[in-house]
Amino acid sequence: MEMTYSFENNFLREYIENLEENTLSKYAMLSKNTMGRQFPIKKCEIRTEFVRDRDRIIHCKSFRRMKHKTQVFLSPVGDHYRTRLTHTLEVSQIARTISRALRLNEDLTEAIALGHDLGHTPFGHIGEDVLNELVPGGFEHNKQSLRIVEKLENGTGLNLTFEVRDGIVNHKKNCTPITLEGFVVSLSDRIAYINHDIDDAIRAGVLDEKNLPEQTTRVLGKTHGQRIDRMIKDIIETSYDKPFVKMSDEIGMEFDNLRNFMFSNVYLNKEAKREEGKAVEVVKMLYKHYMRNISKLPSEFLKNVEEDGEERVVADYIACMSDRYAITDFTNIFVPKEWA
Repeated sequence: MEMTYSFENNFLREYIENLEENTLSKYAMLSKNTMGRQFPIKKCEIRTEFVRDRDRIIHCKSFRRMKHKTQVFLSPVGDHYRTRLTHTLEVSQIARTISRALRLNEDLTEAIALGHDLGHTPFGHIGEDVLNELVPGGFEHNKQSLRIVEKLENGTGLNLTFEVRDGIVNHKKNCTPITLEGFVVSLSDRIAYINHDIDDAIRAGVLDEKNLPEQTTRVLGKTHGQRIDRMIKDIIETSYDKPFVKMSDEIGMEFDNLRNFMFSNVYLNKEAKREEGKAVEVVKMLYKHYMRNISKLPSEFLKNVEEDGEERVVADYIACMSDRYAITDFTNIFVPKEWA
């Protein structure tokens, strides 16, 4: 019997929801079982709730700004260095691969992955550390990502589902997401940044691939692709049809060894960090300037002062800046202009 489709009968969305129920793991988060949004809205006729969240994130301004935010190397000139946006896309690709293999909800996983770093500051973790020191109550990029999707973006937030918001704020290593899809993103974030940071460090001449720990490369692989492949397969083998998502003890130990190596040789490397002192001063001086001149903030930020306080609102504004916007704003405020 041929079925006549109309948008009013929600056939497309319900078809996908039924497909999820019939094909996904018993440990997967089904779209139709979401705990819902902050503000209830009519369901989409063709998209599930998590696909809708994915789309809202991709189309928001905060997502686009990540293309000019530092990953490791500050405002890199070369076209092939990672930015916060390309990092996010690599996390999404890894996370989707793992979720698909474990029969988890790939749409939920992708939405969390694409939104997890929206709250990062200009100049990467350097900017985050500066704001954490200056702002009462501290500053963490994962909590700022949540603040963006709940309040700042569009002036009212993106009104995402609870599961996506939970995965975004709990993507850091020591956090505990409520869904396995959230754990997948957390692991994928670490897999992505360790491996692409190695690649960028070699490109920058800060690291030589032959100096990577011999034991670690023997277990994980000698190339970028081999290491990612080994880690992904290990998570799948360890976690398939289980109520958890994790690496095996052996691979987890070698991953930690590789991470420690990167801190010693790249993240704390004097050559790689030579411009970071300047970035620290840019963020500090911008923060102090806007604390003294709060009225100069855009109206979309000023409206939150009474509820959130000046310090938090100034941090919101600075955290939204890309590297180049922060440098341009700093130049306009503090660098004397030639007499025209």
